[in-house]
Amino acid sequence: MDVAQASAQAFSPAPGFFKRRSLLDWLYALALLGGALFALNRYGAHMDVYEKGILLLAAPVFAWLGWHWRAVQPLMALLAVVSLSSIALYGGSLEAANNRFLLKYLLSSQSAILWMSTLFFLSTLFYLGSLALRSGTGASIGSKLCWAAVVFGFTGMLVRWYESYLVGADVGHIPVSNLYEVFVLFCLITALFYLYYEMHYRTRALGAFVMLVISAAVGFLLWYTVTRDAHEIQPLVPALQSWWMKIHVPANFIGYGTFALAAMVSVAYLLKSHGRLVDRLPSLELLDDVMYKAIAVGFAFFTIATILGALWAADAWGGYWSWDPKETWALIVWLNYAAWLHMRLIKGLRGRVAAWWALVGLLVTTFAFLGVNMFLSGLHSYGQL
Repeated sequence: MDVAQASAQAFSPAPGFFKRRSLLDWLYALALLGGALFALNRYGAHMDVYEKGILLLAAPVFAWLGWHWRAVQPLMALLAVVSLSSIALYGGSLEAANNRFLLKYLLSSQSAILWMSTLFFLSTLFYLGSLALRSGTGASIGSKLCWAAVVFGFTGMLVRWYESYLVGADVGHIPVSNLYEVFVLFCLITALFYLYYEMHYRTRALGAFVMLVISAAVGFLLWYTVTRDAHEIQPLVPALQSWWMKIHVPANFIGYGTFALAAMVSVAYLLKSHGRLVDRLPSLELLDDVMYKAIAVGFAFFTIATILGALWAADAWGGYWSWDPKETWALIVWLNYAAWLHMRLIKGLRGRVAAWWALVGLLVTTFAFLGVNMFLSGLHSYGQL
């Protein structure tokens, strides 16, 4: 190739984003749009204008996500098939969950979430074994188990959504309204972000660390289920009977999940920087990059969630901010990560200080997420343990 040809190739524009889409990508997007329009046609009479807007916006958002991360496409297709098949098995009666084998032992919301919990625990063990034994096979199995847990977890959430309407038309709601449901959501979001970074950086060495925090959340979830019958579907309290919940809570837990992921990556960073597991972990530069990107994504979504929470508060309680303990600690979390990003971008914060800060941030976030519900009261008292 001569110089002229090389120059022409170097300066020729890259194919456009839409031109790079395959036929499968477009079929996936059309399937999402068709599903949204079908839901709008069938259930639109029960939705307000905001809920219709959320439904229609979900199609392009998930289409873009599936185009950017192709693994989402088979995941969405599988979830659609499994969850709709599960719903069909009910035949409009909640009693079917006790009478039909597949529902009772596999696909009812409670069964699916228990399978999710089991698979997350097994995934953690395989990732840990892989790290200890330098076994690529163990990490590969751990990754597959984590994907299976994600499928069961989302299936459980989707089926639980349907089950809530079988309990009563006035009871039905999206399953992000109490600690049981949001702990499931936390596990799933954290796992998905980890699986994305696992694919993007082509390393499974971090699974042993990230899965530990997911297993801890699963352990709490199981304890909470057994001691409080938390899996029982309850009517929403008046403050939660709002479309704001459908967007505020998921945005909030994208923040919580990515902050937790960053903290566990910081543990790996600190171990390697002190000469531990040096030959088994990625480079410090890669660990630092994952930590930074996870916090940046989490901060963006947590900021959106905080703004949405203020708008929700104004709608529900007549004021944007009340210095309620939950609001105050959300602000503390926001300020903590705003300061971390400021020091990173302006002062070039790196190394052990950044890692320790991210790890301490997990403690602050955990108190905002759980500690406030346990020890403090206020306008958010409906979220107490």
